[in-house]
Amino acid sequence: MNLLYWALIALVVALVAGALGFGGIAAGAATIAKILFGIFLVLFVVLLVTALVVGRAIT
Repeated sequence: MNLLYWALIALVVALVAGALGFGGIAAGAATIAKILFGIFLVLFVVLLVTALVVGRAIT
């Protein structure tokens, strides 16, 4: 049942992505995705450096 649930989630995400890709709002979604990628990349680097300095994983 768990695998079927995630397969349905993937189907819904694919349908939404397809609708956005074939619609006119793909450029706006791409801009938001680039901004979020940058934010999470900076957050990852900060946490990685902090973990290396402290010497243990941050939870």
